[in-house]
Amino acid sequence: MKTQEKRPILIGVTGGSGSGKTTVSRKIYQNLSGHSIMTLQQDSYYKDQSNMTMQERAAVNYDHPLAFDTDLLIEQLKQLLNYQAVEKPVYDYTKLTRSQETIHQEPRDVIILEGILILDDERLRNLMDIKVYVDTDDDIRIIRRIERDIKERGRTLDSVITQYLATVKPMFHQFVEPTKRYADLIVPEGGQNTVAIDLLTTKIKDILSQEGRDGIFRK
Repeated sequence: MKTQEKRPILIGVTGGSGSGKTTVSRKIYQNLSGHSIMTLQQDSYYKDQSNMTMQERAAVNYDHPLAFDTDLLIEQLKQLLNYQAVEKPVYDYTKLTRSQETIHQEPRDVIILEGILILDDERLRNLMDIKVYVDTDDDIRIIRRIERDIKERGRTLDSVITQYLATVKPMFHQFVEPTKRYADLIVPEGGQNTVAIDLLTTKIKDILSQEGRDGIFRK
């Protein structure tokens, strides 16, 4: 999709769990310091499950496309692309459902959308100007996931491994990895690939410069 004049640039960054897509997104964000930029996580758009018991919530396959409220994500992305503010949902990982609180998000000239399944839905893909797939070896990804879930989410080693084997790995091969073919750029080794990140940053700056927004932070 071609970038329209004065329309925000939407960059999609995807890859399997633990691939390093968050690191790639963060480094792009840091490289564009001083520009009008924001990040948006697909994880914020897990479906509201307040009508379910905790046991039912725990049984949900969170690596399946149906776990996400993609319609709401698309709706809010379209608002942001029209320079309209949104109330971004907040997902509570301890309760496995959406929080009653929201985060007010003002529009920006550059939007980085990050998530494991953002290239799965054609409607989402059609909104993106640049699509990035972070490609990292399975062994590295599972090690990173174990470290993250134990340290940040209070999970046990057994629960992380059980979930990985039951849903994360099969869903990756069924839904995530096939979306690699839609990517404009495949980045091996995630955040360690400084060449790819620098190329992306240069491309974004070039688009902003062509539109007369170079170095201008839009309020």
